[in-house]
Amino acid sequence: MLGNLSVPFDLKRTRAQAALLAGQMQGDGRNILLIPGLMASEQRMGWLRDILNAAGYAAHDWGMGRNFGPKPDSLDKIDRRVDAIRKQTGAPVTLVGWSLGGLYAREYAKFAAHKVGGVVTMGTPFSGDPRANHAWRLYQLVSGSPVDRPPFPCTREAKPPVPTVALWSKRDGVILPECSRGRAGERDKAIEVDCTHMGFAASPEGIAAVGKALDALGA
Repeated sequence: MLGNLSVPFDLKRTRAQAALLAGQMQGDGRNILLIPGLMASEQRMGWLRDILNAAGYAAHDWGMGRNFGPKPDSLDKIDRRVDAIRKQTGAPVTLVGWSLGGLYAREYAKFAAHKVGGVVTMGTPFSGDPRANHAWRLYQLVSGSPVDRPPFPCTREAKPPVPTVALWSKRDGVILPECSRGRAGERDKAIEVDCTHMGFAASPEGIAAVGKALDALGA
């Protein structure tokens, strides 16, 4: 987990490469909803949001502040946010979820598939034992829910009925690679990223991988 101490260095590199990263993406104007991980806020995904917008996407914060874990109404709140985003065009929204946020994205896509254009998960533990990571105790402490029994319907390993791409890293340090990579049938495509868990939303490598995943969804 010490690799996650590299965040300031990652952000420094991202600032320096922001224009290049945006220029390498094929922004097509589609709406994207960014969902942060456990204990993270919209600010943690700010550079990713800004680069996606500069690339020509329409990236939106989830609008719920810091993520303190799933609540019984979490999917309903995401549904209201998606409806607000869709109000102008009616087009489906692509969900990009980091860590725990990726679980929200996958489950919401099962809850309202007709409103979702695709799902990208970033270091999300959707496969295997939910305790096979270094964050489950913190999750239970913060959320008040058992890690294997979230307070809304959840079938973690079942693939959403929309195109789904999983970003994973051998250097994650928080989530075991096999849990965020998943198995065939649990996602449509898996892309390896050379970054730490925090680096998915902070490093040039993580942000560039999101661009590749969005391209894969649009293919």
